[in-house]
Amino acid sequence: MNVTDDEIAKILRSYKRITVIGLSRDSNKPAQSVPVYARSKGYEIVGVHPTESEIAGFKCFQSLKDVPAEFRRFVDVFRPPQEIPKVVDDVLAVEGIEVLFLQLGISHLEAEKRAENAGLKVISNRCLQIEISKL
Repeated sequence: MNVTDDEIAKILRSYKRITVIGLSRDSNKPAQSVPVYARSKGYEIVGVHPTESEIAGFKCFQSLKDVPAEFRRFVDVFRPPQEIPKVVDDVLAVEGIEVLFLQLGISHLEAEKRAENAGLKVISNRCLQIEISKL
């Protein structure tokens, strides 16, 4: 993670559109409840899901490259740590991503370092809902 706590707050005030990789169909999982919370606080959310076109009222795209550019600047990830290298591959393969946010319990130092070296702001092992609630 190359972002301080103060910078997280600044990022969350600056970026109001978020793409969620791993958006869940299960309303009991944080991968749905956290984006729902963010939406309730004024954030615009879209999801990346390989088989769904909509989840919980969020438009979903099959892959990150299909997401409109205005939503690609901030990417929030709900995937297991072992999948983060592939996520970073996907992130680095598209243009416009500035922030990579890995949810609480998710980190992969090598993949994070690749993203940082490519110029991304990387936040890992943090909960978007908790961070938004601090604002």
